[in-house]
Amino acid sequence: MPFDLQPVLTGRLVEMRPLRADDLEGLFAVASDPLIWEQHPTKTRSEESGFRTFFEESLQSGGALVAIDAQTRQVIGSSRFHGCDEVRSEVEIGWTFLARSHWGGTHNGEMKRLMLQHAFRFVRHAIFMIAPENVRSQRAVEKIGAVRIESRLATNGEEHFVYRVSVETEP
Repeated sequence: MPFDLQPVLTGRLVEMRPLRADDLEGLFAVASDPLIWEQHPTKTRSEESGFRTFFEESLQSGGALVAIDAQTRQVIGSSRFHGCDEVRSEVEIGWTFLARSHWGGTHNGEMKRLMLQHAFRFVRHAIFMIAPENVRSQRAVEKIGAVRIESRLATNGEEHFVYRVSVETEP
């Protein structure tokens, strides 16, 4: 069975569904906060032109999901599946951002757990590629049991740390 890159995932706090073109405005309202991108190598995502580029890439990826607060029904962020590798039995989870109003709680953890549960129906490992300066994201994936295994060059040619969660170690 081929990997479904855009499932609908439902949790207690968060619902995730495939990203649509009409999500641009709601998602930019979240992404326009420059503090979200403070440790990210691409800080222009808080500006309309930078976010539009990111958003179009997300739509074209075929693996982007929008995150909705299950209680308020408001858009609170986004994440993406990418690069399912059958030989390595892994898929990348990344390009995640979340409204600061939802930081420090359990929303990000639930987003990742929902995505991991889905991924593990198809592969044995999920990886997260994180820029070395993005300590906040490194800590977030460590909270869900991810372990740093190596460094790899990302699609933009920059070095990223690779964190992995395996089906055997799923939180």
